[in-house]
Amino acid sequence: MKEQVLSRPKKFNTELTDYSVAKNEATGPYAKDLEVDALVVGAGFAGIFMLKTLRDRGLKTVIFEAGNDTGGTWRWNCYPGAGVDSEVPEYEFSWPEVWKTWNWTSNYPTYQDLRAYFDHVDKVLNIKKDCAFNTVVVGGHFDADIGRWLIRTQDGRTTKAKYLVLGTGFSARRYIPDWPGMDKFKGVIHHSSFWPEEKVEVKGKRCAVIGTGATGVQIVQAWGPEAEEVKVFQRTPNLAVPMRKRPLTVEEQERNKKFYPELFGYREKNFGGFLYDWAEKNTFDDTPEEREQFYNKVWAEGGFRYWVALYKDNLMNADANRESYKFWAKKTRDRIGDPRLRDLLAPLEMPHYFGVKRPCLEYNYYEQFNRPSVDLVDIKENPIKEFTETGITLQDGTHHEFDVVAVATGFDIVTGVMTQLGLKSLNNTALQEEWTSGATTYLGLTVSGYPNMFHIYGVHGPTLLSNGPSTVEVQGRWIADAIDKMEKQNIKYINPKPEAAKEWKQHILDLNNRSLFPTVKSTYMGGSIPDKVFEPVCYSGGIPTYKAEIRQALDDMGGFEVVKAPSK
Repeated sequence: MKEQVLSRPKKFNTELTDYSVAKNEATGPYAKDLEVDALVVGAGFAGIFMLKTLRDRGLKTVIFEAGNDTGGTWRWNCYPGAGVDSEVPEYEFSWPEVWKTWNWTSNYPTYQDLRAYFDHVDKVLNIKKDCAFNTVVVGGHFDADIGRWLIRTQDGRTTKAKYLVLGTGFSARRYIPDWPGMDKFKGVIHHSSFWPEEKVEVKGKRCAVIGTGATGVQIVQAWGPEAEEVKVFQRTPNLAVPMRKRPLTVEEQERNKKFYPELFGYREKNFGGFLYDWAEKNTFDDTPEEREQFYNKVWAEGGFRYWVALYKDNLMNADANRESYKFWAKKTRDRIGDPRLRDLLAPLEMPHYFGVKRPCLEYNYYEQFNRPSVDLVDIKENPIKEFTETGITLQDGTHHEFDVVAVATGFDIVTGVMTQLGLKSLNNTALQEEWTSGATTYLGLTVSGYPNMFHIYGVHGPTLLSNGPSTVEVQGRWIADAIDKMEKQNIKYINPKPEAAKEWKQHILDLNNRSLFPTVKSTYMGGSIPDKVFEPVCYSGGIPTYKAEIRQALDDMGGFEVVKAPSK
């Protein structure tokens, strides 16, 4: 896949290396020849959780972050309308010293709220003293003789670390289709994940939004009331569900904080890491009238409840799933006035099973299309052919003129994050090449041939089927305990056995094949990157089962080659 690199004045960077900045000072985490116990890549929820957890256990730990501050996704994502789709307090760290001194403005924070939250986390925990920013990892291999990772960064620094923890998540590699002529377009163009900090003016402008994932939906909600014209380029409708966003008072939050310790434990006991779970019954255990009543209740409560708090067979049984889609379509179609748009946005015949693509949350997305200034361009059968100086031309020759274009085409999902780091195995093979034919991990935490390397909220973990902080803390504690075990038992390194990795991959496939996920190309099946392998990239058995399985594996260590260090 070739990526289009456009001129710097458009601020349309396409690679993390565009953000590498060499520091004059060469001290602390910026030292040219740094040696640490653990190197963590990424300063979002995963990276910060690992930094504090390992630091508290006495390990010298630093974070390398490609961006210029903490927050991960929430430093990169500043496009119009950007916000999180998990509620608080589900979506925050469980550390009392952090939540006791913090309150939110609403139940679904915006990116501005989350940036302020990460600044608060730093203020409480002094995170940044151990962070190197604008630091992009471009290569690394494990030296088995010395039992250390040797990591290279774009600016020429080398770091030695016994443990390498990739807190890079699932969406750090942007996907930008190679449309001809993008460099010719004379208007303003940005990819959603490289959006500039300064406001992009759309008042009185003709605007395009390419893509209808969560990002596209959020941009449309922000631009619809403001722009002179918005055209949304849709390949597949987004089966979005109501967010039910509301303000939170300080009094309400302070009153509820006595329950927080129990809530943080409870979120790990539910399938998706939320404070709700599947209904105990199957869909057809209820009469049609009872189903209608149940769907209405879940719909009114909002959020991801109308996804992972429906009947327990909804992602398994095709007939059951159709019932949930019919209800969704009826509710959504009632909100759209134009019959043509109604059929494109919420068709009577479902484009795919409901929930096999992660729904996004919206609050007035469908109402935007009732504005005369907002329209939808169906590109399923008539795709984008090229950009011109003035706009976008479709395959059939239709031309649309624009002043501002938002490219909301998403990411090389889940696997692309790890394969862009230039990592090599003990056999000197590149991870990027190894995973061309499909990803293989052990426990969704480790990779065979890459000793002492761990990853969080990535390949073969609950990841996209879960609330981020819930999975981060489950996996992060496991990694810290694995490292603790190694330190206490004088273990030089652990390396997942190829046969254990093969069995885990089969387990991922078996779990997935019980569901409706394999019926459509989606983020759960590797995403929409051309020529990428169609395979499951997430663990679909839910957090409680996952947690039990990885803990058992850590108890017996049978899936690892364990190499002891020489006796001291």
